[in-house]
Amino acid sequence: MPRSSQFLFALLLLSLAVGTHSQNSVPGSENAASVTFTLDFPNSQPEHYSIRIPSEGHGRYQSSGRLSSDSDTTDNFDFDFTISAETRRRIFALTEKAGHFQKDLDSHHKNLAFTGKKTLTYQGPGRSGESTYNFSSNAAAQELTALFQNLSATLEFGHRLDYDRRYQKLALDEELKRMQDMAQSNMLIEMGAIQPILERIIADQSVVNVARARAQRLLDPPGAR
Repeated sequence: MPRSSQFLFALLLLSLAVGTHSQNSVPGSENAASVTFTLDFPNSQPEHYSIRIPSEGHGRYQSSGRLSSDSDTTDNFDFDFTISAETRRRIFALTEKAGHFQKDLDSHHKNLAFTGKKTLTYQGPGRSGESTYNFSSNAAAQELTALFQNLSATLEFGHRLDYDRRYQKLALDEELKRMQDMAQSNMLIEMGAIQPILERIIADQSVVNVARARAQRLLDPPGAR
């Protein structure tokens, strides 16, 4: 084989080796997928939020709105969190049942109250889908909507609790009481995502004891052990 041909052949082998290494450098990345839920609801709290759940790694939550009903200042919240494997599996299983959102999910029923513009998006290897709706009669989409709304409620509680602990500790007890009521009604999920702020409240000697006790009960509810 001529020297020039040998050189070209060596370059080809090297490029193939580099390509194979780059594909294998992030195990499973070629199979990565994500589900995102977005809600836009003017004059609510928050007015906008999005939750992105990847098949690998941490979830991402972003919201904007007023921190309290009597505030005119816009508050932006950007939070990375760990989601349990069980909830992650449930989200992707429901996404599959909903056809990866490749068809219109909106019921198009007339005279329904507006409860926010909701969008479910799937991005994955070989397929993608997105559908926007006010209300969906699709059972899997309904379950996903409730799940994401409950997750948003949990994360927003954590955001407000963090603010109250730093700036208005006397508001903590009422916020934690509301949180207990919603937890008992199964309207909150993934409490582990806000465990650090609850632990900071429990450890803060300047917080009233009743509020610290509520935070402890949220972390360790009856029957959890």
